[in-house]
Amino acid sequence: MRVVFMGSPQFAVPPLERLLDDYEVVAVYTQPDRPAGRGRGLASSPVKRAALARGLEVVQPKSLKEAGVVAELAGFHPDAIVVAAFGQILPQSVLALPRLGCLNIHPSLLPRFRGASPVASAILAGDDFSGVSIMVMDEGLDTGPVLARVQVPVSPRDTTGSLTAKLSWLGARLLGEVLLSWARGQLTPRPQDEAEASYSSAITKEEAEVDWHLPAVDIWRRVRAFEPWPGYYTRWGGKRLKIIEAAPLPSEKTFKAGRVLGLASKEAFGVATGGGVLAVLRVQLEGKQVLAAADFLRGQRDFIGSVLT
Repeated sequence: MRVVFMGSPQFAVPPLERLLDDYEVVAVYTQPDRPAGRGRGLASSPVKRAALARGLEVVQPKSLKEAGVVAELAGFHPDAIVVAAFGQILPQSVLALPRLGCLNIHPSLLPRFRGASPVASAILAGDDFSGVSIMVMDEGLDTGPVLARVQVPVSPRDTTGSLTAKLSWLGARLLGEVLLSWARGQLTPRPQDEAEASYSSAITKEEAEVDWHLPAVDIWRRVRAFEPWPGYYTRWGGKRLKIIEAAPLPSEKTFKAGRVLGLASKEAFGVATGGGVLAVLRVQLEGKQVLAAADFLRGQRDFIGSVLT
């Protein structure tokens, strides 16, 4: 089976490596190199780096809608195209190329959380389970019929980073089972129930500043959902203070939202919220390294009692 793989971030690397175990990957499509870091030098995607390390042909089109790009793709004669967080919409001219269609690995239990940020959305919603779906792509946004799904519990300590990594390996394993069965005609695609569909919009930097008037549970979910990007931060002493790890605590007392509180546990400090107290376990002050709360407090004697904004 000749397979073209399309993907860009680290999430897509394990599925690519799984394909290489059993299939002929004739080309890897990934996003063009982009400026990154303080020097703004061009950086390759994790998928490009993984593909080049294995001697695979890499193609980086700016758009899949150009006739020349589609013709080049057709020249690889793929039996299937496997997509995992590629970052571009596939036009009908591409969807129609492979005889087995285009299969997408999507990190949610479709039709829940179609769209750009399904993993963060599952954490923000407080879902007990997330998962991976493999679907046959159509022209809609994650609307194609599903070939297989598998779910995994969402841990209270999961962040978008840790949960994405779990779902990546889960998707790679599922892909190994699904692709061969699909090629043999052993799977029946199941249409998604539109009545149960929901969408996840892209996370933005504007969402990254803490609103201490929210309940502690909501802030805790945002801390986890926005880790590692864009990071959830507050302000203290004119600098950003990023909340790396936290947990919600009930409280019968009422304090000014944002006031820093001492806790019986020396491993955390508390911050009053619109409902309950947020116990903060790890932080990063702007320009500094990540510190455990106890280590941070030792260097900031006037921190307890201050108000974060």
